[in-house]
Amino acid sequence: MVKRLRLVLIAAVLLSAVCWQTISGQSIPQDWFHLDPKLDHYYGVSDNRAYSELLKNLTRHTVIVAIIDGGTDVEHPDLKANVWTNPKEISGNGIDDDGNGYIDDIHGWNFIGGKDGDVQYDNLEITRVYRDLNARFGNSDSSKISPADKADYERYLKVKQDFTREAMTSKFNYTLYGNMAKSLQRLSAELSNDDPTADQVSSFQPENDSLAIAKNLLLSFLSHGYSLHDALREMNDGVMEVQAQVNYMYNLDFDPRYIVGDNYKDASERIYGNNDVKGPESMHGTHVAGIIGAVRGNGEGVEGIAANNVRLMIVRVVPDGDERDKDVANGIRYAVNNGAKVINMSFGKSYGYNKAAVDEAVKYAASKDVLLVHAAGNDSKDDDVNDHYPNAHYSDGTGTATNWIEVGASSYDKNVASFSNYGRRSVDLWGPGVKIYSTVTDAKYQNLQGTSMASPAVAGVAAIIRAYFPGLTAIQVREVLMKSVVKIPGKITLPGSDNKKIKLKKISQTNGVVNAYNAVKIAEKMKQ
Repeated sequence: MVKRLRLVLIAAVLLSAVCWQTISGQSIPQDWFHLDPKLDHYYGVSDNRAYSELLKNLTRHTVIVAIIDGGTDVEHPDLKANVWTNPKEISGNGIDDDGNGYIDDIHGWNFIGGKDGDVQYDNLEITRVYRDLNARFGNSDSSKISPADKADYERYLKVKQDFTREAMTSKFNYTLYGNMAKSLQRLSAELSNDDPTADQVSSFQPENDSLAIAKNLLLSFLSHGYSLHDALREMNDGVMEVQAQVNYMYNLDFDPRYIVGDNYKDASERIYGNNDVKGPESMHGTHVAGIIGAVRGNGEGVEGIAANNVRLMIVRVVPDGDERDKDVANGIRYAVNNGAKVINMSFGKSYGYNKAAVDEAVKYAASKDVLLVHAAGNDSKDDDVNDHYPNAHYSDGTGTATNWIEVGASSYDKNVASFSNYGRRSVDLWGPGVKIYSTVTDAKYQNLQGTSMASPAVAGVAAIIRAYFPGLTAIQVREVLMKSVVKIPGKITLPGSDNKKIKLKKISQTNGVVNAYNAVKIAEKMKQ
């Protein structure tokens, strides 16, 4: 699922709204995630330094990077030149020219579309799992459950409890966020200023509790670098996201799979979908794509970490809701079969459906020397003890994928993001994921945050290494990235805690942020 980014932001803002005065109003460079910790004092990935000091005279090769996501605006002026085009396919002729089974797959493929349209909203996986189990056990007498069904029945009881709690919470949040959005709108009218400063807001004297809450909320938004206009937009969009949870994600009567038209139960089915890689909502995937591969030096808004070394293959599998394992597995296979050497996967969920299908696709990618980069999640949870799918651990007990990198989100200030998942065994390294400015739909740009942004930062560095050092395998590139990290000194604040301090090495395999400058130097030695 990728559409929790605004809710992550709003949660962070709400947390700090209680004590907004303690939040720094520091102005953060828009390109901070490109900067160097030593030279610039921001914990970026040092790609600017790598280009200027190490890569100028090296031969580069073009690398295909697959963006498996919710869709990407391939016409964005800062992306268009770097979007992959299938060289063997003729656009618009309705023929599978290259014989790969996918008709007119010019820039990639959409596995959640059909001949008559695209899936925009879908359930969360917990909803689908509960619906299936409830059909089996909903009317069962607990005293008559057979020994063979006992494990599934106990899982049903647990899923039912979790689903009921989460569905009720989403309804509560819909009301809460709606009220806050209305209060913020009333405050905006009272201020009579379209772009107030923090001092101007501070001097406002609210006449009731609702305006007082809105005042603190706005001050918190301002302290995070957002304007009043930004705050109103984020709150209104946040309300829409929570409404989608109520109407679709937790709705047991909603199932849009008929749009795709596949045999959903057949995980071996490969050929379905359509070629609409943008889909109905592509902000998230467009932002991810820009972090990796926005064109450098073209005078447009941002520059991608992998610069002009990449072609971005777009594979759409993620709806507004949870992705389905069948689609994820087929998305990976499509990317591998069509030449991707790095795959970014900025999505995840708490429940699995058919992990074996995804695991087989991961093993297939490993056999073809493809590196997978995956976001650790935005729930401030320990992935060592909480389920998070997909992941590198094979469900058949055959081990862990060696071509997989799990990425947590770091901040610009020698800390990790408050929302990031973590895990001593589960999270490999960290990438910038707070206040990341990148491309969004309709030729625009926007700050977003999440491990969804950290993952493409790491994928971008991986693409640099694969472009300049093509002889290194996926496993070696992973090793390079792991060794490249710049360590965050001292202790960080444990995500989700009440300011608990802990050393980063206690919650991840490495204790630092991926670094392109270091990675290039390591790769130079490794290739010899």
